[in-house]
Amino acid sequence: MHTVRIPKVINFGDGALGNTEYPKNALVVTTVPPELSDKWLAKMGIKDYMLYDKVKPEPAIEDVNAVISQFKDKNPSCLIGLGGGSSMDVVKYAAPELGKEKILIPTTFGTGAEMTTYCVLKFDGKKKLLHEDKFLADMAVVDSYFMDGTPEQVIKNSVCDACAQATEGHDSKLGNDLTRTLCKQAFDILYKAIINDKPAQYPYGSMLSGMGFGNCSTTLGHALSYVFSNEGVPHGYSLSSCTTVAHKHNKSIFYDRFKEITEKLGFDKLELKGDISEAADTVMTDRGHLDPNPIPISKQDVIKCLEDIKSGNL
Repeated sequence: MHTVRIPKVINFGDGALGNTEYPKNALVVTTVPPELSDKWLAKMGIKDYMLYDKVKPEPAIEDVNAVISQFKDKNPSCLIGLGGGSSMDVVKYAAPELGKEKILIPTTFGTGAEMTTYCVLKFDGKKKLLHEDKFLADMAVVDSYFMDGTPEQVIKNSVCDACAQATEGHDSKLGNDLTRTLCKQAFDILYKAIINDKPAQYPYGSMLSGMGFGNCSTTLGHALSYVFSNEGVPHGYSLSSCTTVAHKHNKSIFYDRFKEITEKLGFDKLELKGDISEAADTVMTDRGHLDPNPIPISKQDVIKCLEDIKSGNL
């Protein structure tokens, strides 16, 4: 038997943000300053809401606790995560603790977090990937409205992330016919959008990617990427080379097209500052990504992948 979990309600497409009805007395959680959040909230048409805009990028459990302590006595009707992964992850964790439903509204498109049961928070300064059904949104709202004004590099990193998740999710051993269908459809949409310069399609492709990989897993490309992310490389940028090399190693059906979209997006070659053998040891501890990989991975395989990334032999 296979099980697929997605939000109870998904509102998507042009105008979804303003045409969705939001509960009164909702708590909106975001990372952005008032000059931007005010614009977004006006577009939503939300009434009688509370706002918490102090979430930090790459949030910690302390951010969650701050929201809970400040608003538990105010009894919000629901929590709305408005922003990137940071805002949504705080709401994913805080809403169940408060016994409230959650609405997730992504303003960047790459993680597919609005569709998944994953939550990433720091505990004692270290990132931890949590995976529980309680993190699933009750409603997701996906609208390309937020694409306007988003820096080009953020868009490129985000769409590369979505493509990596879709293709790695398709190849994952934890997938099934439905997740593979969703992942393939997601990548087909994103590939055509990138090649034909149609960024308005990115949010929809990312949404489908989240529905697909969120019910299986990502694989070797993501395990490799965290070595570079730990050195400060943006996640989507690190995946441009890491997932390409992983697809080459796995003989993935997506290898040629994934390489084509990274070239179209114009990513530079990655540099690794640390020792390759030590980096490979770090990658090998990431069983959550390596165990679902379509073929077994040895440390020597990882070293070869890292050497190819450093040399640009993609």
